Amino acid sequence: MSPSDDSPNAAAANASNDPWYKGITKYEWLVLIIACLGWIFDVFEGQIFVASMRDAIPSLLSLSPEHPDVSKWNDWGFAAFAFGGALGGIFFGMLSDKIGRSRTMIFTILFYSLFTLVQAFVTAPWQLMVLRFLVAMGVGGEWAVASAMVAEVMPERVRHITSSIFHASSVLGTLLAAAAGAYVVNNPNLGWRWGFAIGVLPALLTLWIRWRLREPEKWTKAQRAVEARQTGAAGSIGDLFRGENLRNTLVGMSLASIGLITFWGCHIYGKNALLDRAQKQALIAEGVSLTPPSKEGLSPEEIVAVMKPYNEAKGRAFSKHDTKKAEMRSMVLNTIGGGLGLVLFGWFSQRMGRKGAFIFYHLLGFVVAILLFKVLIPSEVSSLVLALVLPIFGFFTLGMHAGYAVYFPELFPTRLRGTGAGFCFNGGRILQGIAFFAIGALGLAPAVKAVYLAPLYLLGAVVVLFGRETRGRDLPE
Repeated sequence: MSPSDDSPNAAAANASNDPWYKGITKYEWLVLIIACLGWIFDVFEGQIFVASMRDAIPSLLSLSPEHPDVSKWNDWGFAAFAFGGALGGIFFGMLSDKIGRSRTMIFTILFYSLFTLVQAFVTAPWQLMVLRFLVAMGVGGEWAVASAMVAEVMPERVRHITSSIFHASSVLGTLLAAAAGAYVVNNPNLGWRWGFAIGVLPALLTLWIRWRLREPEKWTKAQRAVEARQTGAAGSIGDLFRGENLRNTLVGMSLASIGLITFWGCHIYGKNALLDRAQKQALIAEGVSLTPPSKEGLSPEEIVAVMKPYNEAKGRAFSKHDTKKAEMRSMVLNTIGGGLGLVLFGWFSQRMGRKGAFIFYHLLGFVVAILLFKVLIPSEVSSLVLALVLPIFGFFTLGMHAGYAVYFPELFPTRLRGTGAGFCFNGGRILQGIAFFAIGALGLAPAVKAVYLAPLYLLGAVVVLFGRETRGRDLPE
């Protein structure tokens, strides 16, 4: 009988009484820190658009923020970022298998940093869409390269933990973007263009990478094997769809697609839980109708004219009662829970197995999403109850994303690791973009959208059953 990775003996063999960080060298710490910084700035570059779009698009169109064209261009911006991330993740992942991890990481960081800077000088919304696509190429590529490098450099006994830490660092990127939105974008003396301009700063990280990082030994060994024609070609997309790689590719891309769609369609609306409550209470207190004026049969210009006084009254009510504090509390609670879920995925995956951890997170993600959006919010429970549930909601609806950094590099041989991890994670953005074009056409409210998408968590628990268990195994050569 062949040994199974799911047996208790396999887990015991990997257990140790020593702290997980004992024995990690200074260079291995350096690799992890640089990978985390690259991913933090990755996420910052993506989220700074979210912080800026309420001002940038109306300014470029010379229209009111309520104009329907503003919402349309914002949706196109998200779609452009999704498709750009897909292309960049695949392209730069392939490139890293061919020319090396550290060199490709430099290209990706320069790519997203410089094109984020150029966004500060756009004069038309279509230019911003093109640049969002290009920024996303670098963002998607950096994750593919960094996840492969962390997996190859870190010792096998701690790989699950360090890969989780790597992906969890994304939370800091989100918080940085929120801070930039509050203190730069919303600063009347600076504005949205400066929000994009500061995005050039990560380019300085490339100097450190060029100076300190070397190619992983696993990669150089694989390159020698490729050059000696002992293996297939490095970075071959076609090889992802042959033999055992086919199953790994389909499972990985399916998991990433589910995670990305539910992130933007479910997890992200956790920040609305306390905000909606606070806004409703503010409108009631100020005698403003909870129902906006009807837009049926009106032209875009008439919609703006009808909505302007209503939105001004809402704005005064929200400002008087400072509802932004409620939004910030929701975001912080959701983010803290999500960050813990990301960090601890590695711990769970070593005890339950990679597949068991994915199933655990997906099943509980479905339960807490339905609980929040279908039970607690409609029942108008107290703000205290919502505040207690939000970290749990964030933990399970976001935490499985760290599994992509843990699991995907373990599925593919070194000559295909960047290509495979990049294709799985960023290829999921293609289905994400398609899904949101369709969802956008339905015009669903955020809470309704979250409920409709929550069953995808159940699908994720089923999909992973078809995957290969990798706990306790060395990376495939």
